[in-house]
Amino acid sequence: MAHEHVSNTKRIWLVFGILSVVTTVEVILGIIKPESLHMTNFLSMNLLNWIFIILTIFKAYYIIWAFMHLEGETASLRWSVVAPVVFLVLYLLFILLVEADYVFEVFKRSTIKWNF
Repeated sequence: MAHEHVSNTKRIWLVFGILSVVTTVEVILGIIKPESLHMTNFLSMNLLNWIFIILTIFKAYYIIWAFMHLEGETASLRWSVVAPVVFLVLYLLFILLVEADYVFEVFKRSTIKWNF
């Protein structure tokens, strides 16, 4: 029983293309910084930063999906790999936003001067 070699060249180029497009969008948004996104706040942070966070999480998930070959696994295995990562990233994001907002408010409303 011979095993046939299957070329993954098309799939590799597809993954490369998707990750390149997302990275290009991030770089363009970082260079241009559209006023409508940069000056609009949502949950104590501007929309441009939210877009960067969402696109970065998407890239991380897609890298795990493509290079750890999770698309061919059972749903329970996929969730056991992805769910803890998603939970920890969201938890870290929550902690960073709450603490950063607190520090900003302390410096904004106190007599302590900005020294950095």
